[in-house]
Amino acid sequence: MWVGSAFSLEHLSEARVLALAALAPRGSTDPVDRALGRALRSERPDIRLPEVEPADVDPARVDRRYSLTRARDFPLSAGSSADVMVMRGRMTDVLRQVSNGPEEKSVARRNAAVALRRGCRTLAVAVAPIGPDGVPGKYRLEGYVTVRPDAAALEGGTMAAHPGNWVRVNVWTGSLRLQHWINVAMVFILSCTGYFIMDPFFGPAAPNGTPTGFLMGWMRLIHFGAAFVWLVVGATRVVLAFISRDPYLRWSAFWPLKKKEDVRNLGRVVQHYALIKKEGPLYLAHNPLQQLTYTAVYVACAVQMATGLTLFGLYNQGNALWRVAALPVHWFGVPGVRLFHTAMMFLLWVFVIIHVYLAVRADSLERHGGLSSMINGGVWLRRGAKPVDAPEVE
Repeated sequence: MWVGSAFSLEHLSEARVLALAALAPRGSTDPVDRALGRALRSERPDIRLPEVEPADVDPARVDRRYSLTRARDFPLSAGSSADVMVMRGRMTDVLRQVSNGPEEKSVARRNAAVALRRGCRTLAVAVAPIGPDGVPGKYRLEGYVTVRPDAAALEGGTMAAHPGNWVRVNVWTGSLRLQHWINVAMVFILSCTGYFIMDPFFGPAAPNGTPTGFLMGWMRLIHFGAAFVWLVVGATRVVLAFISRDPYLRWSAFWPLKKKEDVRNLGRVVQHYALIKKEGPLYLAHNPLQQLTYTAVYVACAVQMATGLTLFGLYNQGNALWRVAALPVHWFGVPGVRLFHTAMMFLLWVFVIIHVYLAVRADSLERHGGLSSMINGGVWLRRGAKPVDAPEVE
């Protein structure tokens, strides 16, 4: 068990908060008690804890995620001591019992959320004075201490070395992953064949008088075939946006800014990417910036499909459907539509390059299996992590 820093709401020193959290009967075998005791002896050997009898401890329960410990003559400061009742446990449960004002509770929640995003559990510490009649008064939150099952995990230990600290969470369904890889294949095929149609960069050269065979015809056939496969994938994606039970496939996922907090998190993500902030909000799926980017890519792909159909429609102007599809050519001219179609291809490749780089970078830094998630559907998160878009990882 690793013990991190203590956080105080300023009424007590951080060392006193740690001391309150470390109160336990002598010889306790609880790993948290022992770790907190070691941390206190290491950081503040001058603070002597009063003896705690086993009968003075009411341990945490399933329906009450905090313990209650009676401490006699606890040194609240350098020159004073008092009998107190100490509440120690999960932040959300402790906050329901304390009398602190909303501002202090908000500060505690925000700071605890940062710790949770880094995979640490927060042990909230609240204190109530014990009156002459032996009845505790109102509890007041004094701070919290961060703990984690293994210190090596914090220092960059791998998941293989510390598997108990990680939880696999399924995120991407099979249909989404299949569409992703079909999209990858189609964009690659369409880009290669489309570039060849624009500028034949291999094969016999017609100006030299060499027979060219049917190479361009094959390239066009592959291009058009892949284009119609891509259209089917796009149509399937639109249908799934309305009928799928997967929240990440629903149309509502295309727009992540549904409330003010989402907008604030978008700003935090941008600051994190710009290296202004060290930590950014933790998301199980896509953060707001990622989702807005992917939504823009969906729009770009739809425009690319439309311009492709416009150019394809030129070859069958006897058909009413293709005459309508080719109308933009009559408005902007063939060179203009082809130039736009080509420019969109290069923009998509700019996205692909940045996307691959950021995916590899995120997987290397966060070690959450993001790359392999598009194959097996799951990512890895540390126990105790609290994603913005999912419940706390237990």
